[in-house]
Amino acid sequence: MQAPAILYKLYEPLLWSQIRNGPTPHHIGLIVDGNRRFAQMQSMTSAEGHQAGSRKLEDFLRWCWRLNIKIVTLYAFSTENHNRNKEEVDYLMHLILQKLKQYQADPMIIREGVKIKVIGQRDNLSQEMIQEICKTEDLTKEHDRFLLNIAISYGGRAEIIDAVRQVARDIKANKLVPDDVSEDLFERYLYTEGLPDPDLIIRTSGEERLSGFLLWQSAYSELYFSEVYWPAFRMIDFWRAIRVYQQRERRFGK
Repeated sequence: MQAPAILYKLYEPLLWSQIRNGPTPHHIGLIVDGNRRFAQMQSMTSAEGHQAGSRKLEDFLRWCWRLNIKIVTLYAFSTENHNRNKEEVDYLMHLILQKLKQYQADPMIIREGVKIKVIGQRDNLSQEMIQEICKTEDLTKEHDRFLLNIAISYGGRAEIIDAVRQVARDIKANKLVPDDVSEDLFERYLYTEGLPDPDLIIRTSGEERLSGFLLWQSAYSELYFSEVYWPAFRMIDFWRAIRVYQQRERRFGK
């Protein structure tokens, strides 16, 4: 058991020296995956796996802040996740609710100046959840150092459809004409209005797909897929993702 810890301590400063002076993403999208498989591997319950995944988020945020990464968008709960069994959905919603309440008075959130915004559809969320979302956003709205977007009941296709509907309403109300519609204008109707697109999207657990995450915004994002289950994701796993990002040449279609 000692050898891996020793190797980790040797490898960590080497990896840090490789990335600390390189370009870093301004905005990272994060798809956390593998909580249930981690739990199964550790002979834990699914609930315990989700708890471990929930605790990992603070570590990840600290790693980002160390590199002065300003924006993190977390895929916390998708529109498709509502199709899981009711017991698991209820438990996930409970975890999210507790996390929101934690962040309302969390010294770390206050000290680091983290603004929190929740994106996604709210129609199928409980009234308590909506109230806590609004309270969290209100309490952190003046924070201006970092931004944490939490995607709850979010789907990329649903976001685009919602934007198209609002554009159509504005055209019908004579606020727009069809020729006004451009990429720049359309982006103002998305949940992420005013934010730069993610430079890097990380997904854990070995799955290599976006699963509907930020479909419009990810057109030129760099994608990094880690084999590690989310609760077991370490700082060196994150730094490896940053190293790969730094090694890529971003051409934006040019």
